[in-house]
Amino acid sequence: MSASKNRWCWRRDLRDFRNLSEFDKNGFLMLLEWFENFRLRYRLEAGRDAARVFWENDVLRDGCEREPWQLDQWEAALEWYQKWLDACAEAAGDHRSLQERLRAAARSAGARRGHAPKTIQIYGGWIVRYGTFAGDARSVMKVETATRFLTSVVDDEDQAYSSQKQALNALAFFFKHVCGMEDPRFGVKLKKTEARIPVVLSKEEVQALFGELEYGLQTGGPGDKPANRYALAAKLQYGAGLRRSELVRLRIKDIDLARGSITIRSGKGDKDRVTMVPKNLKQDLTNQIEIARALWQKDRTAHLAGVHIPGALRRKFSKASETFEWFWLFPALRTSTDPEDGVKKRYHLHAQVYNEAIKRAASKAGIEKRVTTHALRHSFATHLLESGLDLRTIQELLGHEDITTTEIYLHVAMGSKGLGVESPLDAMMAESVEV
Repeated sequence: MSASKNRWCWRRDLRDFRNLSEFDKNGFLMLLEWFENFRLRYRLEAGRDAARVFWENDVLRDGCEREPWQLDQWEAALEWYQKWLDACAEAAGDHRSLQERLRAAARSAGARRGHAPKTIQIYGGWIVRYGTFAGDARSVMKVETATRFLTSVVDDEDQAYSSQKQALNALAFFFKHVCGMEDPRFGVKLKKTEARIPVVLSKEEVQALFGELEYGLQTGGPGDKPANRYALAAKLQYGAGLRRSELVRLRIKDIDLARGSITIRSGKGDKDRVTMVPKNLKQDLTNQIEIARALWQKDRTAHLAGVHIPGALRRKFSKASETFEWFWLFPALRTSTDPEDGVKKRYHLHAQVYNEAIKRAASKAGIEKRVTTHALRHSFATHLLESGLDLRTIQELLGHEDITTTEIYLHVAMGSKGLGVESPLDAMMAESVEV
């Protein structure tokens, strides 16, 4: 990472700002740290748009009572931050945090080497975490700091072996291709971990979750309410057994309602596969396609660049990003800047925002399990197994490379179609009833 002589730091400038009391400085610092964490989590560019999304989603979140003086102070903090950004821009300064600069460096190096966007995203995530651990630009470039970070990941975080390996590969990539170090040695031994039993919802819990998404989280106005969008997305994920990333990246061309099929492009392991469209969702999906068409037409009228398409495909099909068949099934409601080329485009539904909606709905539905979007995919596989479908077919629908990965659902499926084992207590009670 190259050094910059014109790098600005809002924390330092806030500390030195003379027109605020210590009470207000502490309030500003708390609010802006909160805002920065939110912005980085959702990869939003610093500015008024990010502040508005933060205010609507976190500050004014349902169920959180705020005092009037707090709202006044926090609004003043965001105004101070915006003025600071404006001053930074006028002076041609670099306002980005260490984490943002690390992510940008990882993205640039990954693009130069032709890595897949998903790989760049995963590496960037680990490198950002490492930057937070290191604390400053000097420490982040020391192999000893990376060794301490990897040791904490292995020994203290109970991470799966695959996640440990991701962290190691990400830091090796960072030191080789960002820092220019030829052969970094970390000296950390990874720990093998056993497969975890997945979280599976009962059919009644799945229905309760859907009900909460449809009726319990209504926040928008007429039309395409976010809660309705999340409900359809959740039903499709459960009904077709999709990974979260596969769901949000679905394009119009991938949905064949006439044949009742969904084509998953570049899934895990960069493999394509086909799964089913639930019959009960055909009309809802038809409606969603028309909602997407209206947004697509709005973008065309505004002469927007289109949607994001990966590099090789973008070069091969130069006009595809503007066609409806390449448009997202679940498009984002707002446009954003593509980090690869800096052009404003329409992205898909944000995976993390969708995941948070699922977690909130599960909590409101009273489901006392650790529910994430992946629980819907686990439930899809388990319920198919319990209905009598063979393991091989389930493997193909899920896109598992090895059937041993699919066999984990044998441990959670109930009845003769799953483990096929009857509790001796049930057998004894049945015998006593017969007698």
